[in-house]
Amino acid sequence: MPSFFTFQQGADSRGPSYDSSPLLGRFRAVPRTHRNSSVLSFSPTGRGLGIGYGSLFTSTDGDGEDSDGDDGEGDADNGILRRLGTAMRDLWVEPKQAVVAKAVRRWWARWFILAVLPALLTLAWCALPFPKYDLPDDDDNGESLAPDAAGHKVPGHGAARVEISFWYFLFVYYGLYNLTALMWITKVFNIYSLNWWPESLGFPVTVSIIALISIIVPIPVYCVPESRFLTNHNTAWIYWTFCTMAMPLIIAFAILLSHERHLGLRNSLSETQRIFSSSWWTGDTETLSARDRARRPQASHAAFNPDAPLEVALAPDANIYTRERALALRKRWLPASFVRFIWFCTALFIAMMAYVLGEAYAEIYLRTLPHTTMETIVYVYSWVITVHVLDGLVGWILGGNDGERVGSYPLGWIFKLYFSLTYQTYVRALYARLRSPTQFIYLQILSSSFLIILGPLMMSKPFHSILCLLSINNQPLASYRKFCARNTFLRTLSESVSMLTFLGSVLVLHYGTNKEVYPYFAFPQDPKGPDPNLPANPIGGGDDYSFTLTMYASMVTWACELVAGWIVRRILWFGWKMDVTGEARADLGTWPELLPTGVIVMVHVLQNMMFSIARLKFH
Repeated sequence: MPSFFTFQQGADSRGPSYDSSPLLGRFRAVPRTHRNSSVLSFSPTGRGLGIGYGSLFTSTDGDGEDSDGDDGEGDADNGILRRLGTAMRDLWVEPKQAVVAKAVRRWWARWFILAVLPALLTLAWCALPFPKYDLPDDDDNGESLAPDAAGHKVPGHGAARVEISFWYFLFVYYGLYNLTALMWITKVFNIYSLNWWPESLGFPVTVSIIALISIIVPIPVYCVPESRFLTNHNTAWIYWTFCTMAMPLIIAFAILLSHERHLGLRNSLSETQRIFSSSWWTGDTETLSARDRARRPQASHAAFNPDAPLEVALAPDANIYTRERALALRKRWLPASFVRFIWFCTALFIAMMAYVLGEAYAEIYLRTLPHTTMETIVYVYSWVITVHVLDGLVGWILGGNDGERVGSYPLGWIFKLYFSLTYQTYVRALYARLRSPTQFIYLQILSSSFLIILGPLMMSKPFHSILCLLSINNQPLASYRKFCARNTFLRTLSESVSMLTFLGSVLVLHYGTNKEVYPYFAFPQDPKGPDPNLPANPIGGGDDYSFTLTMYASMVTWACELVAGWIVRRILWFGWKMDVTGEARADLGTWPELLPTGVIVMVHVLQNMMFSIARLKFH
């Protein structure tokens, strides 16, 4: 099995590990390479604020040595391939601190890896051409397109224009979608430093079995005529993906239970350890039973004989009573590591539920079009509140300090990115239904104003004092400000990667072969003519809905978001000397696993955005 999967069961870690450097009290001396010199900087290992708290790594390669591999001109190609394979391993498979820090040091490389690459992977997935078939002439799509009593058309995201191949969808489109979801779960477990798969099977076999189950189960649903209608609903497929993603959690939980990780002091004592414990007298080998005895049971007075050999006679039922008491204690007491794992599973479960709720929100919104401006605002901000409540709940579970439930900063980094991008993807999907420049302007004024005002406000000392007074936050001011800087970086990253994907998807689907699979992106100026299933005015005000308006208005909006983000960063720097970009580089360098995990999380969330608007009708 590749060394990428070398974590041991339960060997969870909460901060960066520097095994080769000396531990000095609460601090560890960390070698920081500068060309050919090594400088020691001190980093608190308790919370892991970063190597030198903002310092960068520089290295010639992942191992700190020259690995040219060129023995001559004839071996040049092999040397290049070898270096490329090493770079891929050190950056994506087994990420190393020096390699990751070097990769994200320059702005263009960091921007490409964190924003462009996830967008390209998502666009390549949704651009895979579907085998398509014309709809039967007598097919009414199974949808009622006539306006209902409220004047709504069903569905608002457009009815299916073509039939698609079920088998291609299942094995290629949906198969890749589920594989990305499983990789996301695996990478999050890697950050937690816990293997979720059975050691006897290994990762490749276990993940292959789960992927096979995720593909096999929908087949009988499709083959049975009475249940085939379920396959035409996106929500049913997303719910099944949720079940697939829950399988690793169930497996990990079962493994811990089978290893008695939920029981404290479960290991047997060695013969040497028993010599120095009461178990030597009682014959007990269980550590919990030994510790449970406050003292050795009294010997029977009647059995005492001063002339007899040295031996201890126990009360008749002393062993029985002690064992029962130990068993009761074993059932009552949960070790801290197991409780921490339960908190971790709870946070992961809430995160997975978020995109199921998002699909339900989108379905309700699109099936009740058209909306007035007020209805749209209520819908959008009800979803905004829902996302932020779930984000806050998961953030509280993960905690920011050791001893706080999970207490993992890198896990908080990943989940914050997940929720921030989840929110942004649904905002981008809304852009495809804005019909006038005025609507873009209104939304952008609200968004940028909130960022420019709330960003510095939340960084201020009075705001932090209020949070502490209300017991919402108990972090020191310096740690709290670092979290705010991290959130600012992740918001900007989410805005950029979601907008890149949105613009790319509009281009790919407007000019590509899958345009008819995604009628949500169909424009009235389509060569085939207006889509009769799309409402004429879904938001209210403005009838200039077109491909040109959507592209140019979205690009202007993105430019405004970048400017707003730049303004906030300057305010944070001049006001509190907080380097948002520097903090992000330090995080990625300290926890290199954040890079591949962040990329796969972004691809998964972006795939959710595209999957939820595809119209499924199988041939």
